[in-house]
Amino acid sequence: MAKQDFYETLGVGKSASVDDLKRAYRKLAMQYHPDRNAGDKSAEQKFKDINEAYDILKDDQKRAAYDRFGHAAFENGSGGGASGFGGFSGGFADIFEEMFGAMGGARRDAGMARSGSDLRYNLEISLEDAFKGKQTTVRVNTFARCEPCHGSGAEPGSSPTGCRTCHGHGRVRAQQGFFTIERTCPTCQGAGTVIEKPCRSCGGQGRVRREKTLSVSIPPGVEDGTRIRLAGEGEVGLHGAPPGDLYIFIAIAQHAIFQRDGANIYCRVPIPFTTAALGGTIEVPTVDGTRTKVTVTAGTQSGHRFRLKGKGMTVLRSPLRGDMYVNAVVETPVNLTKRQQELLREFEREGDEHKTNPETAGFFARVKEFFEDLRD
Repeated sequence: MAKQDFYETLGVGKSASVDDLKRAYRKLAMQYHPDRNAGDKSAEQKFKDINEAYDILKDDQKRAAYDRFGHAAFENGSGGGASGFGGFSGGFADIFEEMFGAMGGARRDAGMARSGSDLRYNLEISLEDAFKGKQTTVRVNTFARCEPCHGSGAEPGSSPTGCRTCHGHGRVRAQQGFFTIERTCPTCQGAGTVIEKPCRSCGGQGRVRREKTLSVSIPPGVEDGTRIRLAGEGEVGLHGAPPGDLYIFIAIAQHAIFQRDGANIYCRVPIPFTTAALGGTIEVPTVDGTRTKVTVTAGTQSGHRFRLKGKGMTVLRSPLRGDMYVNAVVETPVNLTKRQQELLREFEREGDEHKTNPETAGFFARVKEFFEDLRD
């Protein structure tokens, strides 16, 4: 099946700015996040497509390549889960390099191998951890430098030798008619050197796969979808090339009591019928682990919202906090005793419906007018 256009995936036009891309990505990521669509395979795939599209279009150079060559520019990219973001490879990488230089700089010098791939790690945390911040560890399966050969790829005691095909330049030229075409050396893959005695530990790659444990600092106020970059903690490149970066993507687990919207917290609190009618106080929990009292005014109706200023989430990189909103739900009593039923009937007989239940009286007055209008 043909792959959907990245711009269509994010719902933006080709002229969209970086801010437009970010807004579209965050909105869709929240909508299709696996935590909010448990068991929905189509939502899970949509979430992956959204991330792939955003990872390409947010990068000016990758976006330029995509606009020129489409999906073909990334067909040989790598991926996986603490996953590599992938990059350009094969013919399109050479074309891109010739047009713009080695990924945005001067042309890659011989012997300068490409950096390792960036990695992605999905980390789920609780709402409480998002509020106060957290120091945690993650375990990542990655490529690390081979210690016996110190990343060179050559057997200890030996060293790489100059490539005889390109004479150490890393690139070869071929004449085709009036044109001279320069491309990466097929023998040394642009390194300018070849390894005659590969290291037995890494097979000549200069790197080995292993699991490493990293410490991650989660800042207070972090939001769902936030990305944390750990520079140099991605995969080590071939033959001693520098490592890529590790990106930690934060997902905040659903909470049993609170719902979050930005810096504000919402809490649905049932209120006894008598407290709502007569007034009183209730005690509610807050996200910081404390309790606070809320004054309920007499005659409070379901849906009434109480605002607790400064009792919401921590604002990222700020001393401020959002607000907490308590949504009142008046609970109708059940399992009444005979005496309680008698008291309620007595209350009903004593009351004036227009005074004690004005919304009910008003509604049925409008219903009466409605039927009278139909008869006219």
